[in-house]
This record gives sequence, C-alpha cells and structure tokens, in this order.
Amino acid sequence: MKIAFHGAARTVTGSKHLLTLKNGKKILLDCGMFQGMGKETDALNRYWGFDPSEVDVLVLSHAHIDHSGLVPKLVKDGFKGPIYCTPATKDLCGILLEDSAEIQEDDVKYINKKRAATGQPYLKPLYTVEDAKNCLGFFHAVDYDKWTRIMDDVELLYTDAGHIIGSAAVHLRVTEGGKTEQLTFSGDVGRYRDVILRSPATFPQADYIILESTYGNSLHELHTTTPDQLLEWIEKTCLKKRGKLIIPAFSVGRTQELLYALNQLEVERRLPDLDYFVDSPLSIQATELVKRYPNYFNSRIQKLLKTDSDPFKFNGLKYVKTVEESKLLNFRNEPCVIISASGMADAGRVKHHISNNIENSRNSILMVGYCEPNSLGARLMSGKKEVSIFGVEHEVHAEIGSIRSMSAHGDYEDLSQFLSCQEPSKVKKLFLVHGEYDVQIQFQQRLLNKGYLDVEVPERHYELGLS
Repeated sequence: MKIAFHGAARTVTGSKHLLTLKNGKKILLDCGMFQGMGKETDALNRYWGFDPSEVDVLVLSHAHIDHSGLVPKLVKDGFKGPIYCTPATKDLCGILLEDSAEIQEDDVKYINKKRAATGQPYLKPLYTVEDAKNCLGFFHAVDYDKWTRIMDDVELLYTDAGHIIGSAAVHLRVTEGGKTEQLTFSGDVGRYRDVILRSPATFPQADYIILESTYGNSLHELHTTTPDQLLEWIEKTCLKKRGKLIIPAFSVGRTQELLYALNQLEVERRLPDLDYFVDSPLSIQATELVKRYPNYFNSRIQKLLKTDSDPFKFNGLKYVKTVEESKLLNFRNEPCVIISASGMADAGRVKHHISNNIENSRNSILMVGYCEPNSLGARLMSGKKEVSIFGVEHEVHAEIGSIRSMSAHGDYEDLSQFLSCQEPSKVKKLFLVHGEYDVQIQFQQRLLNKGYLDVEVPERHYELGLS
C-alpha cells in the first residue's frame, strides 16, 4: 500500500491523507479544509491533488472543519462511497458543514460585490448549503472500540482521542498478500487532564503511525487554572476598565470549556455580576449537542452532573441568535463578555466584534486556542500595531492576551503518553502531520531519542510506498 499526504503536511489545517491499496482501492483519512492561510487559502481548498471520484471510502477522525470541512466538496466533485465516523461526529458534521456553507456563501457575496466594481468575474463558494445537506446521506456511524469491516481485507477501529466530543484515533487493519498490518492515524490528540472529556485511550500495536504534532515542542501552562485566568481578564477589562472582553472561540470544544469555567466561578461565588454573551448560533447548537453525550465526559463531570444538571449554564449567560441582536452589541456601552466564533478570528461574527472594538483601549481580545500564523488571531497575538479587517486598516488599541492552558491539543508530554502503549522498535515508520515545520523538526528528534527508528515529516502531496 501507498500513502500520500494532501493536507496538514508541514502546516496545521487541511487534514487529508490518502491510502492506496495494492488492489487499487483508495481510503481517504479526513477531508479537512485549509484555514487561516491568507491569500493561499482558497486555492489550497480548490485543488485536491487526487481525483475524488476514485476514492472508495472516507474515514473521519472528528468534526472540526480542518478535518471534515471539504466533505461536501468531495461529494460534489464525484465521491460516492461511505463516510465512516463516530455517532457524535456524524451529529456535529450535520451542523458544522451547513454553517461552513453559509459562511462561504456570505463571504462570496461580499467578495463578488468588490469584483463586480472592477469588472472581475464572479467567484463561487467551494460548496453550498444544499451540497452540505446532500453529503450527510453518505455518513455511517461506528462506535468506539469495535472492529468494523469497511471493505474487503480492511477493518476499522475507533478509539477515543479526547479532543472534542466524538473525536477518535483511527486504526486500520489491512490484509494484503496474506500479510496483515495496522496503520494508526491519531487525528487530533486531546489532553490527559482535560476538564470535560475522557483521556485519550490506548490502542493496539501499530506498524505505521500518522501523528499530529501541533504542540510538539511545548508544554501547556499548569500552574494557573483556566477559571483563575478568565477571572483575571474579566476583572481587568470589565470591572477596572469598564470595557468589553471579546473571546474568539471555536464553537465545538472551546466554547463549552469556557462556559464550564465560568460556571465553576459561579459555583465558587467568584463570578462577577455581568452579562456573558455567546454570540454564535452554531455554538448554541453545538453546546446542546454536547450535552447529549454525557457518557463521553470524564469521571469528574459525571460526578458533578449528580448535583448540577447543566455545568455549562450560569447567571448572566445570554445566547445571541439573530444578526440584529449581534449588531446591537456594538452599540452597547456597558462592560460585558462576548464569546463568539471563529477561534482564529478569521471568520464569523467575532471578526465583526473585533473590527468594531479593537481601537478602544478599554476593551480586550483574549485568544484561547491555536491560530494559524496568517490568521487574524495570530497577527493580533504577534503584537501588530495595525491589522486589516474586511479590507480596512485598524489601529490596535485594545489589549491582546491569550490563555495557553485551554488548548484541546495535547502538548509533547500528552503526545508521548498517547504513544506510550506502543513498542517503538515495532513501528516501521512514524509520520508527523498537523504541525508547523519547525515544531515538527524538534518533535521528530524527541521521538527518535525515545527509540522510534524512522520518523518522517512529509510535505504536501508527498507519496511513498509502505509495503
């Protein structure tokens, strides 16, 4: 069999890895969208590097858009096979992909107004809401910890990855020429001290491993808890400066973690009496969906649910659903906290909130997750004094901050623990994906020091034979 890396290769987004068996059958691992790549983003998402109509099976690790966001385009461009995922991933994709399509359609309308003014041809979105709805009929839900035959001589096993609800590490048992080998794809690996989810599970010995490496050269902060850090920013921005605290947050995972932390502050009677807005219809839907899978929560949350029926709800929490309600927040003078998508601040309502509040020194923008280097979030964290938003230059007077401890990606110790169930000498080849190249080079050396014999950092569209 052969493996080709068509996304998340020496970069973090766009996860797509194509396995070609000796009999010609093709299995695609993830079908993610590139995000936060600046002007290159659209072109990267329009070019596959392979023919979608030749792919026989798609296996998804989880529902984040950088892992599932091009599924509607894959189907639109000719894919007709089954799409395997966990039950929660299937449910999440049902709302995330439609939201992605709506954002694209709105963005294209805005772009085409500018193109029309200069006589340029109109652009089309990667896919429409109708395309997003159509692809859902191809989804097949598979439970954790159960080997499932997905084609002749290929079996699939999902184990919990602890990253978001429904996230999984993918294990394929492939038999060719009477010889069976296992390929493991980590998807995104969560943290072993996650405040909500179960820890990543152990898995059978693999011959080949494809491993994410987002934080392969760093350790997350442990000395200060997330509620304490949030409270510090709320007090500084909303109580002392009487401003707005704007928090870009991914709708799935990060928003729920923020709500849980704020709930914890209320339980401890430390939550300031303010309005806390979740301004994202998708985040509202995702939070309700997450609540439907309490069996995926860790033992601490399971225990909490016996006394607190909703650990994501607290006094002062308000959900903003309509565009009109969202716009009214810009005219609000009272201090408040606004949690809104997207997490990299590159799309969605949060981009409008930043645009309207970034020049006021009373306000703060607090980043709580990874940002691609070219994204608005990353540019803000780099200390830029001016940033372009919707084609308009803005001076940065709002205070910019970050909470590193909230990442849903494991650091190098978490990744090492994820691999601890493996005998390094039995792994024929380990590939590092989903990371920035300089980070991957450092993590590569760390893994070689741990006894892995062959660790490679593939570039995009690189293909090689495994056996």
